[in-house]
Amino acid sequence: MFASLHLVFRMLFAWAVTLILAGFLWSGLFYGMNDGPGWIFGLLCMLLMVSVLIGTISHIRRVGLIASRVDRTTLSTRHRRQIEMPCEAGEAFDMLDAALRELPRCEHIESARDSLQARARVPRADPYAERPPSRFNVFARLAIKHNQIKATVTPGHGTSSITLLCGPDAEVWTDLLLLDDGSNLENVEALTRAITRRVSERRRSEKAEVAQTVTDKELTVARLNLLHAQVEPHFLYNTLASAQVLTRTDPARADQMLGHLIQYLRRSLPQIDDTDSTLGDELERAQAYLEILKIRMGNRLQLQIDVPDPLKRQPFPPMMLQTLVENAIKHGLEPKTEGGTVWIRAREHDGQVSVTVADDGLGFNAQTGGTGIGLKNVRERLRLLHGGAANFSIVSNFPAGVAATIAVPTAGERRHD
Repeated sequence: MFASLHLVFRMLFAWAVTLILAGFLWSGLFYGMNDGPGWIFGLLCMLLMVSVLIGTISHIRRVGLIASRVDRTTLSTRHRRQIEMPCEAGEAFDMLDAALRELPRCEHIESARDSLQARARVPRADPYAERPPSRFNVFARLAIKHNQIKATVTPGHGTSSITLLCGPDAEVWTDLLLLDDGSNLENVEALTRAITRRVSERRRSEKAEVAQTVTDKELTVARLNLLHAQVEPHFLYNTLASAQVLTRTDPARADQMLGHLIQYLRRSLPQIDDTDSTLGDELERAQAYLEILKIRMGNRLQLQIDVPDPLKRQPFPPMMLQTLVENAIKHGLEPKTEGGTVWIRAREHDGQVSVTVADDGLGFNAQTGGTGIGLKNVRERLRLLHGGAANFSIVSNFPAGVAATIAVPTAGERRHD
């Protein structure tokens, strides 16, 4: 209430002083300095003061409707607003530019992205209808036809701020005599809402992306665990059955087989829930598996390993080498009467570690009844873990058998999700 009364008194006082000066000028031009300005001038002054009072009350009323409060700040015809932005200056400027271009009636927009500044003009309209100001609106008809908007983006460390200046397109002294019916307050509030809405949409988008990323990772872990659970279980049953038989016929070999089985399980079971292992760990697991099979197959199985020691410390997906070795035995060497050899070879080249498992078994032409689930799992797990940075290939070995190769990024080249 005090701010409203203060504005009314200030406007009436400013116009009264102006009319007194105008009265002196009127007297000097038409009646002489010793005569009064006359009743015509007095009537015009009375009508003008009534218009000033009505216009001031209209300004106060509309400001109250826009801001839901009336105080010295909202009643002003020039407004400054600073908006803190949780984003880089470039993105903040893009939001500002878009908000300016969506502002109703906004024209003559000048935006300089390099200097992070923008300017615009907004024609004034009748505050209660979409038309030019009424001819009876003294404040609008005298001079001011446009409002102006100046905006600057100030960059910070990962954040930025937008400073909005909204006011009449006129000199500052005109604020003593003319009001804007809250049009500049309306502009600054509209820009603030538009920018805040864009910030909220950005935050919702980021939260949705984070939630989707978490969901994708959970699905990836679940799918990896499912793929791990699909490892051939018959090997364990067959090994225990063979050890049971050997305990009656050859206890020493049974003890040796159980020792290799313990080594195999020691390297296998702790890795079930992990997504990373090392090539050395996987090689020890594969060797324990092959040693067990050598006891079962005897001289029908030979093994050659060529893996440099530095590569044994490289990360490698768990159970993949084991899958390739099982595939070589089950579909290549076990159905072959005379057996054969399994080669395991690793090399590093162009930021990748390539591990090859080859055999001289029956090859692709063999009718072994395989379903291909193991190799399909290898491809799927590589895709989940490394995307396009890893690959898997399987070709015919010369002169017989199959060679399967897994290539994964080295430790310094791994993809970060």
